Amino acid sequence: MSAANTHNDVLMLSVSGCRGIVGTSLTPETVSRFAGALGTYLVDRHASAKVKGPVVVVVGRDGRAGGAMIADAAIASLNAAGVHVVDTQVAMTPTIGTTVDALGAAGGLVITASHNPQQWNGLKPIIPSKPRPARAKVAADGLLELTVPRASARLGKADASAPNKALADTLIKAFHDGAARRVGWKDIGSRTVGDLEAMRSHHELALEAIDNLGILRAIQKKRFGVVLDSVNSSGRELTPNFLISELRCKATLLHCDDSGLFPHTPEPLAENLKGLAASVRKHKAHAGFAQDPDADRLALIDEKGRYIGEEYTVVLAARALAELGALKPRSTLVVNLSTSRMIEDVAAAFGCRVRRSAVGEANVVETMKSLGSPIGGEGNGGVIWPAVTYIRDSMSAMGLILGLMAKTGKTLSTLADEVPVYAIVKRKVEVASRDVATRAVEKLAAHYKAAPGVTVDRQDGVWLGFEQQRAWLHVRASNTEPIMRLIAEAPTAADANRLLDQAAGIIA
Repeated sequence: MSAANTHNDVLMLSVSGCRGIVGTSLTPETVSRFAGALGTYLVDRHASAKVKGPVVVVVGRDGRAGGAMIADAAIASLNAAGVHVVDTQVAMTPTIGTTVDALGAAGGLVITASHNPQQWNGLKPIIPSKPRPARAKVAADGLLELTVPRASARLGKADASAPNKALADTLIKAFHDGAARRVGWKDIGSRTVGDLEAMRSHHELALEAIDNLGILRAIQKKRFGVVLDSVNSSGRELTPNFLISELRCKATLLHCDDSGLFPHTPEPLAENLKGLAASVRKHKAHAGFAQDPDADRLALIDEKGRYIGEEYTVVLAARALAELGALKPRSTLVVNLSTSRMIEDVAAAFGCRVRRSAVGEANVVETMKSLGSPIGGEGNGGVIWPAVTYIRDSMSAMGLILGLMAKTGKTLSTLADEVPVYAIVKRKVEVASRDVATRAVEKLAAHYKAAPGVTVDRQDGVWLGFEQQRAWLHVRASNTEPIMRLIAEAPTAADANRLLDQAAGIIA
């Protein structure tokens, strides 16, 4: 197997939704089918539960160039199913989630390919756990009249999230079956463009949650200098105002225009953020924040211009809640199998526990909800703070990390250096199909099945724990790209690479 250098042009259908390359694997017809399957499911769900009133879906896009066409195709298909659409246009994925909750909508649909390159796009559903009446009615002109409760009334009542695997599989089957409800002209759904009050609910919820921790004024007094890189995408919509007007940061905005053209490879990795690091040094800022296109992930640059990275984001956010007294002893934090063991070290320091789930935001959320977890996330920079939303949220994460800096009086570099150090090494291998990845995983699991001192976890590919070595190895098929991911963590990069080399030899 060769290292992955390019993306295969295939349509990816998974727990993360639908992704493909625009014009080839992702066409208006494909988009219409997927949105139609979602709309049909939500209409049938409301009917089965005897929920009265219009079926409302919130649609938004991550701002990448070409996304309007995808959104138009999706909205047309939802309207054709009799669904009423609130079109937020460019919005962060967590903003769509908070808007769904604010409006009591049947669901949401985000037009995004997350960190994937410019030519990719996709559709990510967001669905509440139970059907409920929308805070909306159809006016005489056919558009929706919306009611949005105050943020304080909704704090800690988040519900909408990415669908779990069972529901994702149901939608994928409906997509393949071509199951799409179509209504006559009298029953076609409406399209209400934008609702600033509903979208601001994300902004207001994050601010209210931070204020409830008793840290808002301390952040404001610090007048932190920050540099924000929104990769010319959806993060530019609410984040600058949040940082500047509400947290009173001295913010330098980098790549925050509305062109939708990525100024660099959009995944917030060290090699893609050299400009951000240089800007932090130039402006002598306290921190640099890098968002991905749909702004659910956050990478960190410290005041020295050093890339701290995504693995530290959820760790520092969890420590912030702990330092601010919002984590009770024996609280359970939830992360996925591929997240750094740093989270265990931080949790243990505050008497908390960690539960690991299969990779995928939906899997983390499902476990969080079952355990009543106060915070969770993924090592890709995704922080899930249920006080605001059950969706990875870069904006809330910024607030928590600035709160930690204000509370402790420590720099971002000091806070990062206080976390026990591990080396995490990631590799990608192109695969022709998931079957190829499955065979490789089975081979690896069989090899270590009887090995002494090795924990074998099969809930997502194969995860191997080497406790004596303070190391782990995770091999799985990607949910979002036609690749197999091999990830190892150990006290040193040499140890992690040694585990990866051993795995490669076994599955070759």
